[in-house]
Amino acid sequence: MSTENLEPIESADELRTVPVIGSDAEALSVAREVAVKLRNNAELRDRERILPHDEIEIFSSSGLWAITVPKAYGGAEVSNVTLAEVIAIVSEADPSIGQIPQNHYCLIEDIRLEGTEEQKRFFFDLVLKGARYGNAFSEAGGKNVLDIQTRIRRDGDSFVLSGRKFYSTGTAFAHWIPVLALDEQDQAVLAFVEKGAPGLTVVDDWSGFGQRTTASGTVIAENVRVRPFNIFHTQRSYDRPTVAGPFAQITTAAIDLGIARAAFQDTIAFVQQQARPWIDSGVERAAQDPLTIVQIGDIAWRIRAAEALLERSGRFVDRARREPGEDTVAQAAIAVGEAKIATTEIALLAASKLFELGGSKSTLAKYNFDRHWRNARVHTLHDPVRWKYHAIGNYYLNGVKPARHSWN
Repeated sequence: MSTENLEPIESADELRTVPVIGSDAEALSVAREVAVKLRNNAELRDRERILPHDEIEIFSSSGLWAITVPKAYGGAEVSNVTLAEVIAIVSEADPSIGQIPQNHYCLIEDIRLEGTEEQKRFFFDLVLKGARYGNAFSEAGGKNVLDIQTRIRRDGDSFVLSGRKFYSTGTAFAHWIPVLALDEQDQAVLAFVEKGAPGLTVVDDWSGFGQRTTASGTVIAENVRVRPFNIFHTQRSYDRPTVAGPFAQITTAAIDLGIARAAFQDTIAFVQQQARPWIDSGVERAAQDPLTIVQIGDIAWRIRAAEALLERSGRFVDRARREPGEDTVAQAAIAVGEAKIATTEIALLAASKLFELGGSKSTLAKYNFDRHWRNARVHTLHDPVRWKYHAIGNYYLNGVKPARHSWN
């Protein structure tokens, strides 16, 4: 399935000019500014499941969606430490919005790893112009996540793509929808399909009780025509040691960190302003209750530990990207796995402790604080953290490197 010597076709979608962020410091500054805007009405959007179309325009038009484009192609190529913090900042404001570009960033990495020079120039340029890439990877109903039924076959000078996808985060907001399929040799490829292509249908049927406004629903491809230029041999990124897996995982962990931060901030505010001390504490305010203080301290250090592990894992991923090899990629996968455990567990803990420390009043519907737990519980199901413990233990105890796939 060759993509050589083929010319791209310019997207028919009108893309407005967006600013190009030039450095890590600028990316973090812009993320903080954007997060303030995204925080507005985040609770209402969750409560009424209002898809954030306007907010996604604010987010992507800020230039943040292009910060991982390599410098050689005009992007900032921020470090993975910075990218993780950008995602955490946005996810603290609204974790659904924080999740929507997750696969977009992973697709930029796929292009970097497997694209020809012509493909890189074309698809990176689209991102710099404001294009958003969606996600049509996973399927429901197979025996496991690697049981892919979607197929792509040669038909004359092009290919024909057919299949049904689910968990398709971001497709409702995307200009291009890359679809994961097996070719005629049963090799996994990504077929970049432009929004509105004949035979491509996006269905807004996501009904999960958390991450409610990610629009992570169904994508149906019915004999969709795909040019060879738009196909990437993504399986090659796992046939050899690359950071494809650790990169995907660090973006996931960053979202969970953002959820934990948001739950903790609401806990602090509610305990200070609304909660009552327990009668045996002998104090006037909940914020003076000694056992509440202890619990707040416990949550705080766990968040700081998760932040430190996430930052550390970003440095490992950065090194493995510079020096890809069996050892560096395995070290990156283990470091990210350690961070993933920490962010998963503190997101769930902080979201639950909010009610314990806030008391019965904190459960009232008008506060909608349950969104933090719902978001944490749903998003942390992305892949089972119990297998992180196994991978880490097997690595340190037996020297077994983690399997290479999107979840390590």
